[in-house]
Amino acid sequence: MQPLKTVHSTFVPLPLENVDTDQIIPARFLKATTREGFGKNLFRDWRYENDNDQQPKKDFVLNNPLYSGEILVAGKNFGCGSSREHAAWSILDYGFKVVVSSFFADIFKNNALNNGVLPVKVSDAFLQKIFEQNNQSTLTINLDAQTITIDATGDQETFDINNYKKTCLLNGYDDIDFLLSIRKDIEAFEAANL
Repeated sequence: MQPLKTVHSTFVPLPLENVDTDQIIPARFLKATTREGFGKNLFRDWRYENDNDQQPKKDFVLNNPLYSGEILVAGKNFGCGSSREHAAWSILDYGFKVVVSSFFADIFKNNALNNGVLPVKVSDAFLQKIFEQNNQSTLTINLDAQTITIDATGDQETFDINNYKKTCLLNGYDDIDFLLSIRKDIEAFEAANL
């Protein structure tokens, strides 16, 4: 995984509530076992008219050239539904590093963290302030300080994150990388307790 410390970017607004993992990545695209290539089918049924002709739906935000960035801002209860890890894979493969919402399903949140995507939970009021910004507005997410800032207004909130997952994201570690990073401590503990 790539280290994630600060993300400063425009954002893509998706003001829909209860977006489930089948909407994020439909089940018919779960045949691959590697993480690559899932981004092309992110929100597939919302982005394209059908599977065959690849005709984009003009009214869907990911097809609107006015919106881009490394941050997806979604409505409340993002990632509900089945526990597919592919939802996090598709978000990351598309190019998003952060997803902002006022509520995340627990399984999606953990899958995101395990795959290098930072889920930032904000209040409903702060989420609404973000949605009120224009397509050129930027957000700054500082993982070390655990803050999210609307750059145009200076409005800021803090967010919670598990300390272990924070360490992993800051350093670009998966679980194995983390264990390797503390190998000497483990060996010292083992030697002292034999």
